[in-house]
Amino acid sequence: MQAEAAGSQQLLKGINRMALVRHLCANPGLSRADLAGAVGLTKSTVSLLVRELIGEGWLAEREVVATGDLGRRPTPLFIDPGRLLLLGAEVGIESVRVVATSLTGEVRACTTTNYGASRTAKACIASLATALLKLRKQLDASQQVLGIGVGLPGGVNEARGVLHFAPNLGWRDIPFGALLGEKLRDSSLAGVPLFIQNEADVAALGEMEFNPAPSSDPLLYVSINQGLGAGVIVGDRLLTGSRGFAGEVGHMVLQLGGPRCSCGRRGCAEALIATRAMLGTGDGEPALRSLAEVRAHLVDEDPETLKAVASAGRYLGVLLQNLATAYDPACIVLGGSVVDLGEPFLKPALDTLLDYATAASLPSPSVRTSMFGANAVAVGAAALARYRLTRPTLPLADSGVTFAPSDNVSEETV
Repeated sequence: MQAEAAGSQQLLKGINRMALVRHLCANPGLSRADLAGAVGLTKSTVSLLVRELIGEGWLAEREVVATGDLGRRPTPLFIDPGRLLLLGAEVGIESVRVVATSLTGEVRACTTTNYGASRTAKACIASLATALLKLRKQLDASQQVLGIGVGLPGGVNEARGVLHFAPNLGWRDIPFGALLGEKLRDSSLAGVPLFIQNEADVAALGEMEFNPAPSSDPLLYVSINQGLGAGVIVGDRLLTGSRGFAGEVGHMVLQLGGPRCSCGRRGCAEALIATRAMLGTGDGEPALRSLAEVRAHLVDEDPETLKAVASAGRYLGVLLQNLATAYDPACIVLGGSVVDLGEPFLKPALDTLLDYATAASLPSPSVRTSMFGANAVAVGAAALARYRLTRPTLPLADSGVTFAPSDNVSEETV
């Protein structure tokens, strides 16, 4: 009973500590008295916890600005910008991108590594581990890495650390967390808590956790690259679904008998909106080979490319209309490499969305592009680590625990 009571007290203390951290993330510059009133704790409890958090590197005090008022002025508190860091990684189709961020999302370092010839899960995880350790070496030895987040291009069971299916890489049922944990064993990142989740989900978390002027809830993030997915946040919680497949909107069917998708079905949103839709592929050989060629043809005002990009944009407008109807989001955020095509792609999408809203005599949903650009998924992965570490009561079985190396993974699996 005593051990159980002690454990409950430690959990309560952890909850209170992280409540202070989260409140200062959103409201920097508050005093201890302000914090006590905001989170409902006594001033003495807040003073004790703040002292610990300053000592550990979570918080920092700033000099008091003279105001001319009599009496002792309260000392403002802020999140410490440099002592504790987060690592975030995007596992893409062709490369891995890794960033180190502060606790408030400022990027301190970044590196990108191409996979090379082999695209097996085992080879890509090795590239990811190498990139993580390379970035760690770029940081000051006195800086502590609190957690590592990884955004993956497919459905993820976060609690088990398993990537169920990444259609554009052909990976199925990969124990990603365990394999990466094994690669980092006996390294400078050994024992650092590791979290994995779908790429669009982590990008959505980045927009929520690291936005100094956070959008209203619910927030919907739509990621458009070679694949297409969405992250949904409702009530400060990430919606993942029973199997980790929530947000796989790229495989919503928008056109009966349409072009074949990477998942094997026809007419999926991904096949009509993502990169392949603009390459002039149909179900045959592509007329263009890359998004860079699409951009070049847009500059040259090639009629076929303009037509293909506008068509993809209109289908995006249809998808956004369906998602807005399903989730009634306060804000839709668009991210991914395809969004960089700009007006030729985005204007048809927004016009289509507006047409649907006007027909129903409703206001059009608020839509903006990601504030983190090409780093959206990697920064979002760092946000995933902060999200889990600062919410100790969230029901995630392995939250805060590094995934153990797997003892039963066959070569065929990876």
